[in-house]
Amino acid sequence: MVWLKRFIACSTALMIAVAGWLWLTMLSPWFYERPSHLPSIEERTHGVFVYGTLRYSPVRWVVMGSSGNPQAARLEGFTKEGLDLAPDPNSHVEGLRLEVTADQLLRLDRYERLGVRYERVKQTLTDGSTAWVYLRLPTLGQLLNTSPAQQVALVTYTGNM
Repeated sequence: MVWLKRFIACSTALMIAVAGWLWLTMLSPWFYERPSHLPSIEERTHGVFVYGTLRYSPVRWVVMGSSGNPQAARLEGFTKEGLDLAPDPNSHVEGLRLEVTADQLLRLDRYERLGVRYERVKQTLTDGSTAWVYLRLPTLGQLLNTSPAQQVALVTYTGNM
């Protein structure tokens, strides 16, 4: 009987911790401040293309408070690489196109940490509609770790070979 009480106590603590983490990262006023250089959001309906965790209805309900009226969509010219999209003219990414209000777009910006972790860019989908797409900003490590093809060497020629 003692093990059952411990199990219930641990399960309850775990659920409270998960709920607290979800609230803290997605809804709380702490740990994210929208960068001041970002333009304000127009008060209208916006299209958003999602290709990761936001494809799942429970996540959308927690983040934006609705399903966003999802429609299957495809974005040509990109490939999915982990949490990001990379340009690839021979590929495409399957996802969903959501219809969101300005307030919901603001909540999505918070979830994606717009200006800190992601940027939001307008893209044309395969069906011809346009939608916002969140693309990861480069990390400091990516900026410092350039490939040899990107490096330039200045060499002077001083004699015969």
